[in-house]
Amino acid sequence: MAPDILAEITGMLVEIVGDEYLLAEEVTMKTTFNEDLALESVEFVALAELLHHRYGADVDLMGFLAEKDMDAILAMSVGELVSHIGRVTLARVAAGGPSATAG
Repeated sequence: MAPDILAEITGMLVEIVGDEYLLAEEVTMKTTFNEDLALESVEFVALAELLHHRYGADVDLMGFLAEKDMDAILAMSVGELVSHIGRVTLARVAAGGPSATAG
């Protein structure tokens, strides 16, 4: 499931920041949002909206970020978000809801 989620997040990031920027650097689980991608706050909001549309209200990026201190937010990797989405979608499936691929 993680490779599928990583691919979807990469697609969302390309949509938000544009192909040209991401082509210079492959997005991996270790890619950081701040240092590697230099995502601005408005881009985080756009990512949150795309995640909400794709995965539903259970994947709340702003809520996920609110649980972290500033240093953790600045150091957050794409892999942390992929893991969070994986946990949320697995919990949804276990509760009898739609899977991550049902979007």
